Amino acid sequence: MLKFMVVLYKRPDLTQEEFRRHLQQIHGPLPGVRKYIQNFVVADPKRTPGWDAIIELYFDDWASMEAAWSSPQGAASDADLPAFADLTRTTWSAVDEVTVLP
Repeated sequence: MLKFMVVLYKRPDLTQEEFRRHLQQIHGPLPGVRKYIQNFVVADPKRTPGWDAIIELYFDDWASMEAAWSSPQGAASDADLPAFADLTRTTWSAVDEVTVLP
């Protein structure tokens, strides 16, 4: 299985609630995604990571991921990003997940 992660920063003009609502209700998963997880920052006075969400997308393999990005839903997903994400800071990558403790 291939894991793709996105570190999202919200647009500065959106509230945390608006950002989360858009991500959860409008910006949906792609075809071929086997698992889709949205991780949101929890208010913590000791830790402020700067980013607003980390998204985990799991695909069967590299070809499945590329097919998802090339699909009409993939194009719509890309086109929707500027509606809620600060693309000057948001970043993404396929990653090698290593489980250290079960």
